Amino acid sequence: MLAIRVIPCLDVTGGRVVKGVNFVDLRDAGDPVEIARRYDDQGADEIAFLDITASSDDRDLILHVIEEVAAQVFIPLTVGGGVRRVEDVRRLLNAGADKVSINTAAVQDPQLIADASGRFGSQCIVVAIDAKRVDRGADAKRRLGGAPPSGGVDRGANATQAGGGWEVFTHGGRRPTGLDAVAWARKMQQLGAGEILLTSMDRDGTRVGFDLALTRAVADAVEVPVIASGGGGNLAHLAEGIIEGGADAVLAASIFHFGEYTVRQAKEYMASRGIEMRL
Repeated sequence: MLAIRVIPCLDVTGGRVVKGVNFVDLRDAGDPVEIARRYDDQGADEIAFLDITASSDDRDLILHVIEEVAAQVFIPLTVGGGVRRVEDVRRLLNAGADKVSINTAAVQDPQLIADASGRFGSQCIVVAIDAKRVDRGADAKRRLGGAPPSGGVDRGANATQAGGGWEVFTHGGRRPTGLDAVAWARKMQQLGAGEILLTSMDRDGTRVGFDLALTRAVADAVEVPVIASGGGGNLAHLAEGIIEGGADAVLAASIFHFGEYTVRQAKEYMASRGIEMRL
């Protein structure tokens, strides 16, 4: 069995690390270079660096920040935000990223995932899925008549047609798509995604624990690694994401950013629960 990974997440906007609740009410958490260096020193397995407003603000990649972080960090770096073309993937990899996370553009043009993985290899293509529980009643009926997202995504993956569940959102959690998160994860694997970064919008920043039902549903639906994200508030939550959620890695921000726990403490606790870790 492969060792489970602990991945601190740096949500960045305006060149600063921020953290919010349910994708809003952001507060400053510090300088990305300094924070990344700290997590490297603490023994993080990877670092996720996500520019959370690049797509919604229609901004270009912040390559200079990536270069600065990559120069200070000697563990794998996953970078996302504002990726729109295969060329953007190349630019991020050249700037020092080891993996590139794609969310909004994957919905707008699913072929991008196939093209990017075909050129650079599926091992460095991560599809990020921001998912929110959908109402099986009124909200489902409202969405049934909706137009498909740009790019002509197969409506067979429509969340409402699937009888509820979790809906995929894009543009930093700002736009609903009508896509069922579990079916979408399966489709992304088929197109070449090497990993799924799964965030529960309902749990994001709440510190009440991962959405284990969502995590398990996606983990059972795909054969590629799944990273659980959204809601980690203590060390027990991280272990539950693996043991009960079936994830291959856990991603957290608040519990690390504000000094409540170190990455080392998280890994030691998870190992004490019988989870295979790199210590």
